[in-house]
Amino acid sequence: GKKARTFDLEAMFEQTRRTAVERSRKVLEAREREKEDQTEKEFRIPCTDSSASASRVTAATSTLTERETACSESEDSSDEEVTGPSMQSRSSAKGPSEDSDDDEDDEEFIGPPLPPGFKDSDDDNDDTEEEDNNPVKKIPDSHEITLQHGTKTVSALGLDPSGARLITGGYDYDVKFWDFAGMDASLQAFRSLQPCECHQIKSLQYSSTGDVILVVSGNSQAKVLDRDGFPVMECIKGDQYIVDMTNTKGHTAMLNSGCWHPKIKEEFLTCSNDGTVRTWDVNNEKKHKSVFKPRSVQGKRVIPTTCTYSRDGKLIAAGCQDGSIQIWDRNMSVHTKFHCRQAHASGTDTSCLMFSYDGTVLASRGGDDTLKIWDIRQFKKPLNSVDGLPSFFPMTDCCFSPDDKILVTGTSVKKGGGSGKLCFFYRETFQKLYEIEVTDASVVRCLWHPKLNQIMVGTGNGLAKVYYDPVKSQRGAKLCVVKTKRKERQAETLTQDYIITPHALPMFREPRQRSTRKQLEKDRLDPLKSHKPEPPVAGAGRGGRVGTHGVTLSSYIVKNIALDKTDDSNPREAILRHAKEAEENPYWVAPAYAKTQPKTVFAEVEPEDDETDKPEWKKRKI
Repeated sequence: GKKARTFDLEAMFEQTRRTAVERSRKVLEAREREKEDQTEKEFRIPCTDSSASASRVTAATSTLTERETACSESEDSSDEEVTGPSMQSRSSAKGPSEDSDDDEDDEEFIGPPLPPGFKDSDDDNDDTEEEDNNPVKKIPDSHEITLQHGTKTVSALGLDPSGARLITGGYDYDVKFWDFAGMDASLQAFRSLQPCECHQIKSLQYSSTGDVILVVSGNSQAKVLDRDGFPVMECIKGDQYIVDMTNTKGHTAMLNSGCWHPKIKEEFLTCSNDGTVRTWDVNNEKKHKSVFKPRSVQGKRVIPTTCTYSRDGKLIAAGCQDGSIQIWDRNMSVHTKFHCRQAHASGTDTSCLMFSYDGTVLASRGGDDTLKIWDIRQFKKPLNSVDGLPSFFPMTDCCFSPDDKILVTGTSVKKGGGSGKLCFFYRETFQKLYEIEVTDASVVRCLWHPKLNQIMVGTGNGLAKVYYDPVKSQRGAKLCVVKTKRKERQAETLTQDYIITPHALPMFREPRQRSTRKQLEKDRLDPLKSHKPEPPVAGAGRGGRVGTHGVTLSSYIVKNIALDKTDDSNPREAILRHAKEAEENPYWVAPAYAKTQPKTVFAEVEPEDDETDKPEWKKRKI
């Protein structure tokens, strides 16, 4: 299809400004020339008059001298005054050296006044020098917008490479899609889904081309979605009964983290509680590409809690639960290329590893409340470190600024324990430059996009905040805050829900719902539908209609049953009521024994009161 045209507004504004300046300069130059010609004529006339009057009138000597001095002063000091004789008269009266000086002075005065807010190139250089000296001015935090993801922790953030779309994932299992160009000031997500059902989202990331999204959740299978949230592939689950994790096709335990290869758009990386780091190909979901197994000092299995690629994609780094950071060559999965055994405290979850843009430095955010920066060529000791940065989440982030000079991370707080902060540190000295109090909950995720120059923050109370500066930032949040909210449409209330099948046959098509008023008017004209029902007949029947009691057997029985007022609440009395009739006129039992036992014989029961005649063994209680 056709590609949409793009416009550089800043270049257009600059061109318009230059055109306006040139035009106004020409107009002002023309006006200056007219004024100079007019003043020259005015000065010539009084000078000639004063010389003639000097020869005729001797009494006006004082006035003559004043006018002559005025004329001479005006000619001599024409460089200093804005209005004066024309350039040609002055150039003829003065030498070439004086001409050059005059031209320099004229250049200072000629030209329109500069518009407000316009900065000369020298001023721009001064500002850039100030920004270089003070890196705090590079932080885009003058404005912010808040995106309401939900009520639970926002544990994952992702921005596509162009910065057009933001995705957020949280502990509420939801993944929400935000389009900056399509949003208005109401700041609503355009899509929400649960790609991993009831599993918390651990990590979200767009690929290097921005066409697919990696979703890492609390289950053992990573998923890849397209830009609109539809599934592309799902990693296979490994066999949990095989001891050697190299021989399984996939992860067998909960995932912890994952990321895309920075150069190869089909490859991504995951790490899991099964003690492995695996690389995958989007086009092959049946088996991983390669397996990396981090090991402790004793050679035992350790769990990797975070993993990442280097900027060139040649190295794979993993932070482990024993406090170590282990780095492999991507093509050699057996032995580590670099490792630091005591990078962080043992037993804590290293929540983030991030390579700098120049690729020489690695930053690590530890579960021991520290932030450290390493030179992987000298991996035994950190270049700088800072502690006292609480972290309660296994995915607390750290990231570099676009110019690679500032390192950013968030802090966690307990409920009611103050505000979560976004802290900025100078990379070279680890001096704390700045901090932003984000909200009264923990700051979990942070992302500084290099193209937009905007900072995205995910918090523990379900918010995703975007910090930007109208001057320093590009697009992103600036696109949606200027749009007014759309008017809410009134929901059309239907009396009945109909399933509309546009391609069904006419014989199966249901009639469309019409106005009830018109239907009532039609029913009123129909003699059958508008017939008044006749009231029930009281007493005997008449006019061919049977009375209320009727003449049938069923109506008679119903009538008598209704009139039966006997009380059967006492069953003994109800049975004995028929005893006399049964004795006089036996019907059920006695006729059956009429031949075999005409005289009824009843069993004799001994009285229980007389226990004296009983034998001794019957008297004993067993």
